[in-house]
Amino acid sequence: MPNEDSLSIWGLIANASLLVQLVMALLFLASIVSWVMIIQRGMYQRRARAKFLSFEKQFWSGIDLNQLYRQSNGRTGKNAVDGVENIFRAGFKEFTRLRSQSNADSDAVMEACQRAMRVALAREEEKLEANLPFLASVASVSPYVGLFGTVWGIMNSFRGLANVHQATLATVAPGISEALVATAMGLFAAIPAVLAYNRYAARAESMENNYQTFAEEFSAILHRQVHSKQVSS
Repeated sequence: MPNEDSLSIWGLIANASLLVQLVMALLFLASIVSWVMIIQRGMYQRRARAKFLSFEKQFWSGIDLNQLYRQSNGRTGKNAVDGVENIFRAGFKEFTRLRSQSNADSDAVMEACQRAMRVALAREEEKLEANLPFLASVASVSPYVGLFGTVWGIMNSFRGLANVHQATLATVAPGISEALVATAMGLFAAIPAVLAYNRYAARAESMENNYQTFAEEFSAILHRQVHSKQVSS
């Protein structure tokens, strides 16, 4: 009859078959990596949101755009240019470069600015969505990996009955218990990953919409400036 130590969680893991132990190790590793990415994504998206609100407030305060552009030069570390500010810099840099040319067509200037902002926007969207595919994979695959370990463990338990004259619950309980630990570990890895994925994917989509709205509003401002210069000249 199995003792209490062998039926503890650590005892079940230690006495599991090699394949089941490999499944548990894989799930444990996936859980650790996903938690690292969950914390990293949470910190990055909170920082991106704070930077967006701060820059948007400064942008609409009436500050001169040239001064706003110069303020971001040379910033490093936590204050480095990131998020919506990269979109602003990409568009304004292209606008300033082309506007300095005397023969620049206004439509060509606007098209180049919008293209530069679209490229910067795509890069910022990649940053917001980084590691989300991995969390989605862990959330969807982990329960099935754990189930595979469970099925394999139960198969071994029933095969072990062939060598036993009298099958009792005490005979098969340890094998079935260790097999079910694999399912539990699969759920332990999957549940935080799916919750984090849903939350961070929604946040990323919201931030991307904010970036797109800013790019359109900034494009309208540049459009007025380039056409006002054309009229005055």
